[in-house]
Amino acid sequence: MKLVYVFDAYCGWSHGFSGTLSEVASRHPELPVEVVSGGLFTGSRRVPIREFGYVQGANAKIAELTGAEFGEAYERLIADGSFVMDSEAAARGLAALRQAAPARAVELAVAVQRAFYVDGLSLSDPATYRKVAEDAGLDADAVVAAFEGAEGRVAAEADFHRSASLGVTGFPTLLAVDGDLIAPVAHGHANADEVDRQLATLRTP
Repeated sequence: MKLVYVFDAYCGWSHGFSGTLSEVASRHPELPVEVVSGGLFTGSRRVPIREFGYVQGANAKIAELTGAEFGEAYERLIADGSFVMDSEAAARGLAALRQAAPARAVELAVAVQRAFYVDGLSLSDPATYRKVAEDAGLDADAVVAAFEGAEGRVAAEADFHRSASLGVTGFPTLLAVDGDLIAPVAHGHANADEVDRQLATLRTP
């Protein structure tokens, strides 16, 4: 069995789930975790953030429920409403980082979300992935090249198709996958104990 975590780097609820994801991964080193970008803000949804009027209110609720941090730099970035969240670029960035360190996908996904929601860095900017890569001790030049190259776009599209093929309709979604069995263990908001209870149910013969 493995876990598949489908999220979007520009999804506040996914940011709120970061603590749970990290805790579940640390509790279950025997379970590989595949991290997939879902593609929340693509195509016609790639518009200035002011068009999503619920952002600040939703973030306040996410912080209250999960303890997630929304930094001052992030608040400044989105203050005038003109910032455009581009999930395709974010997926390319995650894919580039994931390629550099496949076994650290959970840690890197959390770092990418922190770069946006705490440090106020655009996930369309190659410099963001350079910083995340450097902080993680990875080859930053290789990560930026992968982000900017054709393979990044291919990887992003593959992630979006993977998300759709798993039947995921909202983010974050954590799935347990065992052969043909695909079982949701968390959706939206859950703590590590709740995820553990779901996993225990699946492991009971």
